[in-house]
Formats: sequence, C-alpha cells, structure tokens
Amino acid sequence: MLMVLIILVINIIYISLLTVRTMLTLKGKHGYASLISTGEAFVFVLGIGLVLENLGEIQNLIAYAGGFAIGVLVGTKIESSLALGYVTVKVISKDCNVSTPTFLRQKGFGVTSWLGEGRGGRRHVMEILTSRKDQQDLYQYILACDPAAFVISYEPQHFRGGFWVKNLRRYCKKHGKPRDYPFDDFFPEVDEEAIEEIQKEEGITPAEDLQNGGSDYNGCTPNNS
Repeated sequence: MLMVLIILVINIIYISLLTVRTMLTLKGKHGYASLISTGEAFVFVLGIGLVLENLGEIQNLIAYAGGFAIGVLVGTKIESSLALGYVTVKVISKDCNVSTPTFLRQKGFGVTSWLGEGRGGRRHVMEILTSRKDQQDLYQYILACDPAAFVISYEPQHFRGGFWVKNLRRYCKKHGKPRDYPFDDFFPEVDEEAIEEIQKEEGITPAEDLQNGGSDYNGCTPNNS
C-alpha cells in the first residue's frame, strides 16, 4: 500500500510540473520552464523506476495512471492561480454610449472602441488588452455597464507599441518590478534593419515622424512622388 501511495504522489508531482512547464513555454517564459524541467526530469526517472521495478503489481500501474490524471488537474490549477500572461477582450454592446469606454479607461484599462453594424443595428465594439490577473475585474466592469454585452477573450502572443505597453513600462520603472512585461522588444524575430530597408526602398515615411512633424497622417502611404 505504501508503494502505491508513493507512485501516486510522485506521478502527481511529475505531471503537475510537466503541465506548468508546458504552459510557461507557450507563454515565452523559457527561463522558468527550463528550471522546472530539471525537477521534472528527476521526478520522472524516480517514478518510472519504481513502476518498472514493480510491474507485477497491478495496483502500481493503476496508481501511476491515476497520478497522471490528477497531475493534469493540479498543474492546470497551479497555472490558473499564477495567472500568467495577458488576454485581449473584445466586447460588442448594443449600448452605443461613449460612457463605457471612458469608465473602463478610468479603471486603468486601455480601450480601443468604434461603432460597428450588426444584424440588429449599430453596435459599440471595444477591444481591451489586460493581464490575466485583472481579467475577472474587467469582466465585472463590462457586465456592470451592459449585462447583455457579447464578450469574447483570447490570449495574444506578442505585443508592440501602444498606450498599454507604455503604461506598463512606466509602472515597472516606478515600482521596481522585474522585466516581466510586454515591452517593445517583446516582439520576436523582427529585424529593425530590414524594416529600415523597406522604408527606404518603398519611400515610406513612418507615422511617428509624420506626426512629430505636424503633418496629417492617413495611413502607411509611400511618398514616391
């Protein structure tokens, strides 16, 4: 009976580490994932060794399989509690009043909003980027403004520029937080020299340069004239 419990606990630990490590890898936390994989490999070798030494006992195999299932649940729960990463929330509301975006901005969320056209008439569309830790609060604020709003969320993979990223950089510097935020360089596989080359070849003046120079900007328009 003791061996059954040992195998069960070891496999729960192993699969929990495996689940958390996989999720960290998907979220780009490669350093943390690498550290966890060290403990994961140790626990795996220990657990599989015990099972292979006791293959004649069916209860040991059952404990190994049961530990696998429980480990997935535990690992998922741990990752959910850590609330790592960010979500993009899209809101479609019948209420076209501008008070909702204003209210959400006052609560510290970056909101991009526009009017759309649905089957039943005009709709107010809002797109909001927030950390997963603040996700629940955001949902509550949205439903407080419009209980009938259509809300859908998904996890963005990369970030660059914009109001929200600038605010996070400012917040991180002010409070001495670690560099665990989506700064401008959190946009992988981008070659700045290649971008400059495209601008030269196509005669494109970046939007930022146009705005700083006081010119009107109506999109990415090459100035080949």
